[in-house]
Amino acid sequence: MHQPLTPTGRPVGVTRATQRRVVVTGMGAITPLGVGVPALWQGLLEGRSGVRPLEGEEFAGQPVRIGGTVTADPGELLPKAQARRMNRAAQFAVIAAREAWRDAGLDASGTVGSGVDPSRTGVCVGTIIGGAPVLVDGDRRLRDKGPRGVSPLTAAMTVPSQAAAQISIDLHVTGEARTVVSACASGTEAIGQAIDRIRHGHVDIVLAGGAEAAITPSVMAAFSAMRALSTRNDEPERASRPFAKDRDGFVHGEGAGLLVLEAEEHALARGARIYCEAAGWGLSADAHHIVAPDPSGDGIVLALRRALADAGAVPADVVHVNAHATATVEGDLAEATALRRLLDERGAGAPSVPVTAVKGNLGHLQGATGAVEAVVAALTLHHGLVPPTIGCDDLDDACELDVVTHVPRFLPPAGGVVLSNSFGFGGHNAVLALRRDRSGRATEGRAV
Repeated sequence: MHQPLTPTGRPVGVTRATQRRVVVTGMGAITPLGVGVPALWQGLLEGRSGVRPLEGEEFAGQPVRIGGTVTADPGELLPKAQARRMNRAAQFAVIAAREAWRDAGLDASGTVGSGVDPSRTGVCVGTIIGGAPVLVDGDRRLRDKGPRGVSPLTAAMTVPSQAAAQISIDLHVTGEARTVVSACASGTEAIGQAIDRIRHGHVDIVLAGGAEAAITPSVMAAFSAMRALSTRNDEPERASRPFAKDRDGFVHGEGAGLLVLEAEEHALARGARIYCEAAGWGLSADAHHIVAPDPSGDGIVLALRRALADAGAVPADVVHVNAHATATVEGDLAEATALRRLLDERGAGAPSVPVTAVKGNLGHLQGATGAVEAVVAALTLHHGLVPPTIGCDDLDDACELDVVTHVPRFLPPAGGVVLSNSFGFGGHNAVLALRRDRSGRATEGRAV
């Protein structure tokens, strides 16, 4: 039987006072800026771009021939026998999960060797397309070579849940392995769902985030047909321009980001380093259009308010926003409108809230985007430093936000909430609220 819920979504008998606090104790990533969180963070602080020309004759006739690609071969970073049974997104996910697990101070061999109860540990991964490129390749092989040409691994490698399953197998996580598919909000929603699973006592630790690898000719052609992509083939590193007056669409990207989320008492009991608190999250739906955002920003505002309420915070507590900001004309404006409405409630004398957007560096990582941006938001809190937004040389006057550009900016030394936004086709809105650890200090972490 399912446990009955209160109108706010908490199990009956669980209140804010009794539910467990959730903290971030480990992070992993593989992105167009490189393999690992240090490569991601350093690239952002230096204002570098991982957007590059797409090689190969299959892209030669495309109207858009640039993307945020991972240059390392993930198949070379895993044992070959293991890698050949995974789609590319799952390979990314396992690589990021291993890094996050090690970063959390846990044994790389998995839960069995870490003194962690496998049955109290979970996985929750967001994705949009999952292994669909494998299915496309299988269809091509069927046409070219007949049924015998189709690999017996095709079906298992196609399902969107493969990334979560492969992490579970790799780290011997037996508590649960969940998959979230909600367009470009998938990674953020996966993290939010993991927060609730820990809060309410179902598990103690969850590897949560997102993975995507779908830079294929058919996907590129589809986005191009929608006129959703930037067409700046001649300047790939400057193609993605979040909040800029001359933005002309997003840049398709790939990668993965994973967080180790943990009940605070569990983390303290094993002496874990804590990056920050995963304080709350919020969801909403625009109910407006299958691809276009609601220009009023109403749905986004609702998700923002719910994330703050879930964290026990108010707009005055917000010290930074990691924006979704895909560099589409309508999307950036809807988000800016919503953020202004929320932040204006802080009053005329309140300091401005610095906003950053990392899709200028990475492109849009689809189901992984919210997860990687959650990693960045956690690092921003941990180090007290906001990475600059690249590509926004001329801010759109209609956006009216304090967008950090050119050089990093320091955050206030204590307190405050950081919001990380993700919005997707169909009106899926998800917002994550992070906060410094209980003492307000930045605890010691890796040197990045």
